[in-house]
Amino acid sequence: MTCPPRDRPRGAGLFPVTRRLILLAALLFALASPLHDALADDVLEFYPSYYPHEIRIEAIDPASAAKLLAKNSLHAYLGGDPFPGGKPPPGLGHVESLGSYLVATFNTASRAMANRDARCASAGTLVSILAAAKGAYVFHPYPVTPFHMDYLHHFDLSESAKRRYDPRPGPSVSSLALKIRPNGTLAKQLVPSALRETGPGWDVTVEEIAVDDLVAPHRVGLNGWLGPPWIKEGWFQAYLLHAGTLREKIAKQAAEALYRRVATGAYGDETERFNLERRLVSLLREGCERVVVGYTTRREYFNNSDYSEGIENIAHDSQAGFTSPIFIRTVKLKDFLWNGWLRLGVEAKPRAAWNPLGGFTDAPGRLIWAAVGDPGQFPAPYNSSWVPNRVTSTVVANELEVPTDALLPEPGTGLLRPVGEAKRARAKVLYRVLASPFHDKVPMTVADALYPFSFASRSHDLLIAASTLLVREWLAGVKILGVEQDIKDLHDKQLTFQVLIIEVYLKHTLADPRQVAAVAPPWSSLPWQLIVLMEEAVKRGLGALSQEEARRQGVPWLDLVRDQKVKDGLAALVEEFRRQGYVPAPLRGFVTPAEARARWTALKQFYEKRRHFLVTNGPYQLEQWGRDFVALQAFREFTYPVGLGLFNRYAMPRRAYVSRIERRGERLEIRAEVERVFKFQRSFTLVREPLAGPASDTGAGEIPVARYVVVGEDGNVLTAGTASYDRVGLFSVDLRGKLKPGPHTIMVALSLGENSVNPEVKVVQ
Repeated sequence: MTCPPRDRPRGAGLFPVTRRLILLAALLFALASPLHDALADDVLEFYPSYYPHEIRIEAIDPASAAKLLAKNSLHAYLGGDPFPGGKPPPGLGHVESLGSYLVATFNTASRAMANRDARCASAGTLVSILAAAKGAYVFHPYPVTPFHMDYLHHFDLSESAKRRYDPRPGPSVSSLALKIRPNGTLAKQLVPSALRETGPGWDVTVEEIAVDDLVAPHRVGLNGWLGPPWIKEGWFQAYLLHAGTLREKIAKQAAEALYRRVATGAYGDETERFNLERRLVSLLREGCERVVVGYTTRREYFNNSDYSEGIENIAHDSQAGFTSPIFIRTVKLKDFLWNGWLRLGVEAKPRAAWNPLGGFTDAPGRLIWAAVGDPGQFPAPYNSSWVPNRVTSTVVANELEVPTDALLPEPGTGLLRPVGEAKRARAKVLYRVLASPFHDKVPMTVADALYPFSFASRSHDLLIAASTLLVREWLAGVKILGVEQDIKDLHDKQLTFQVLIIEVYLKHTLADPRQVAAVAPPWSSLPWQLIVLMEEAVKRGLGALSQEEARRQGVPWLDLVRDQKVKDGLAALVEEFRRQGYVPAPLRGFVTPAEARARWTALKQFYEKRRHFLVTNGPYQLEQWGRDFVALQAFREFTYPVGLGLFNRYAMPRRAYVSRIERRGERLEIRAEVERVFKFQRSFTLVREPLAGPASDTGAGEIPVARYVVVGEDGNVLTAGTASYDRVGLFSVDLRGKLKPGPHTIMVALSLGENSVNPEVKVVQ
């Protein structure tokens, strides 16, 4: 193993000789180990954790970040654009993700805007004026965008909305009798000064709503569950944007009913699901209480300059950008085969408390937790599904009986009771949970996987109770089947890992099995005793888990790292529980007092050594911190079961295109072009070329998925599906017997390598 020195240089670009000497020493050390008999350029036979051995995250203002990027002293800048309106220096790459919605929200309390027809008429004129204005946003007057996987299902409605607000020939500003309150820099750029109203008598507010802020209340802090499985879907974000603004009671009730049907899988097939989603979005928009004008994109820059100073193998999330689990799990430095010091800048200063239950809610915190925590599954970067990380799953969706000995937490107490007789479920998920010891050397057990279910059933923090509501509503039972061993053969040695086999029964199901598996996986990045410690700290008034609850009670926002007074109180609690061998009531029968005493002792020793309580089983651990920075160190232990290269397939998202569609009676034939990657040393080039040949001659993941949706004259989806791929290089859609005579619109889009972002949609009438 390579062992980074404690005193090391901090900036890139300032010490090339030193870095190369360190690289040479690390390489010689690695070559001396039997583990590295067969070295590859970037993926070893098994090398635990991910590429950089240290990650330094600093709060840096955009102007300083621009200078640091220009002189190769920063590898990437997250969250903001350090070159707004300017040209970035050569050698920088960038990624784009969905940043915010630009919306106009009408003041329905105003007499002039209380009437729906008046609002919609004013909205038409206002949006047309904003569409013609110059601004740093994309005109798109529909809440489902090309950054959503369900964009294809709404494409015709989106195009219809654009035509409705077509700015040509364009209304004049004088024709709009509205008092507009612009909120934010972009809105002030767009709204003509003659229409601005700064006082209380406003008719409409124009503002940006960041996607991060929109979904933040629905994220879950336990890190076994990161949020509802549909958190990246366009229909869901449309619901979050509009539902709270609806004025009419009947419309609210209808929207809630449609939302419940979509969110609980109360539909027969994919066609019915698409129609429910389309009806929901249409209902949310029809009252014109809030109107979407468009969206902005977030541009984040990284150093792609040369062999020695840049980074590569970069994946990002289509909606969260670099502040996501996938970025940390793929990025590597060009001047190291593995290891290296990764320096990241973030625009926002860390303000949220560092606790994994109700903290880490700002951008720096989410990035830190993405590295230190280790979700069982995390959102797929370029679609709305989920990626297995520490749990894999098999889903059976059917009406079935829950075993009588399956466990279910008792509401209020969290006690794990047998479910008893005659309990039914609509889905069973069989999980293989890849366990590993926590950073305090305590092995993960069944108790750690079970305790989050107990916690979710009895939290009194309003924000956490809201974010864990889905688990309480869906969970029908948890059954422990046993523990297996997973063995990795590494030539002259073997690595043995413990795998927990657990069934979870759910009351509802969804069309996507990976979304079903993401509802309540039996996983926790935290040892049970740390969750108990935080709960007890809250009970004894040391702090509150969430910021909202801290404000309500007038106590500190619980911080496991930076608040010494809180840490002193936590240390005293740990010693008290260590002496008692304390086991919380829900885990009695799963944990003995002796086992609990060993756990509390390990937590005490961890704190004495590390001076913080942030114990996880993730790929990185907290090494150093200050007011505006944090240094994370890779957990290079063979006990960590995930190694380099597992998610490299996401590092270069590629696209596929429809090159031609031909009608053959009631069949469609689709020809495609795909992007191929060509590598030369450390350079990569994407080349677009025709797709040809049978699937058997094409590598895994090289055949696009061709999805189609057929809409009738009345606007309803008549059928939808995936085209079959023929051996001659064609996709075909057979519609014989599926449609009645009449005009139809067929929408087709291709996705390659799980990338459904910004698809090229072709329409056939």
